[in-house]
Amino acid sequence: MKPLADLVRPTDFNSFFGQEKLTGKTSFLRQAIENDNLPSLIFWGPPGTGKTTLAGIIAQETRADFFKLSAVNSGKKNLKEVIEKSLENSKKNQKTILFLDEIHRWNKAQQDALLPYVEEGQIILIGATTENPSFEVNSALISRSRVLVLEKLTILALEKIIQQALKTFSKTNNKKIDIAKKEIKLIAELANGDARMALNTLEACLQQDKKINTDLIKEVLQKSHLYYDKNGEEHYNIISALHKSMRGGDPQGAIYWLVRMLEGGEDPVYIARRLMRFASEDIGLADNHALILANGVFEACRKIGMPECGVILTQGVIYLSKTKKSILAYEAYKQAKQDVKKFGNLPVPLHIRNAPTRLMKNLGYGKNYKYTPKEDSSNQQYLPNKLKNRRYF
Repeated sequence: MKPLADLVRPTDFNSFFGQEKLTGKTSFLRQAIENDNLPSLIFWGPPGTGKTTLAGIIAQETRADFFKLSAVNSGKKNLKEVIEKSLENSKKNQKTILFLDEIHRWNKAQQDALLPYVEEGQIILIGATTENPSFEVNSALISRSRVLVLEKLTILALEKIIQQALKTFSKTNNKKIDIAKKEIKLIAELANGDARMALNTLEACLQQDKKINTDLIKEVLQKSHLYYDKNGEEHYNIISALHKSMRGGDPQGAIYWLVRMLEGGEDPVYIARRLMRFASEDIGLADNHALILANGVFEACRKIGMPECGVILTQGVIYLSKTKKSILAYEAYKQAKQDVKKFGNLPVPLHIRNAPTRLMKNLGYGKNYKYTPKEDSSNQQYLPNKLKNRRYF
């Protein structure tokens, strides 16, 4: 029997949810299909956002001969077979679409072998990748293709997909499914924008032949995947555990909680942002390199994503755990913020104001200012008069 994700796979734009910016009636893609002017495409987006499904819909809408290859287990030999078939199709004035899943897995030589046929229009390439194509796909291929970015699916889009799947399953099996709206929403929330994960979770629940409630969903997820509610209490408990492990200088605990979050489907960029904050709030002036490292981790997570950035985050949390800690900068900011709220817009002392006009000079702006590189300014006042002797640091 077909997996539920395949059984309910949309075959037209009307039943394809979550990427309306790309598939709306006035979108570039729909216009290109209607005008019979479809270029080669690169789909870039997270897993489970509909890249494969969208390629199939395009093939159906254009009535093209559709070939699907996975870059993981295919190579030049498979490409040659597609090219030979495309030559036969050309004689019949039929288009050929090659969908190459995980195109970033093909090396430069393999991608170069594909290039001439894309250039000549012999085939329409639809490449799919979870990685930034700027770094992973031949620049010549990119220049001859249109890159379309698929976004992580919203909870609302996932709810529609789940509801559609329930109708199809119920009709196919002549069986009424007992599930409430809040359980549909829970599955959508825990899927982390991934329709495949949502449908696999739903299928596992349906196989239990029970009423689908919160307990069953959690039970299924604990068996197939770590339960991690990114919008609930567990999310805040685990990020707190990660922070406190690093603050306490325990890299073992920090690594464990980091991996719990990543394996539970947390966005690595969210974790990287929290590490940047930690680098100033908890380490600060004790080790100024910590913020530089945390920023490097953040940029790496943005560029390469999971699973590759997992080890980069691990390196970051180990360093932040082991290095010295200081909250001087954090405390200084908090104290200054309290004064700003308490005293409002205190005036800038005249001697440190800028004086670009004669009137300002006549009013005393900049008068008696001591220029530090040339004269002793150790007694010069920089704070407003009301805060003259305030010490933040």
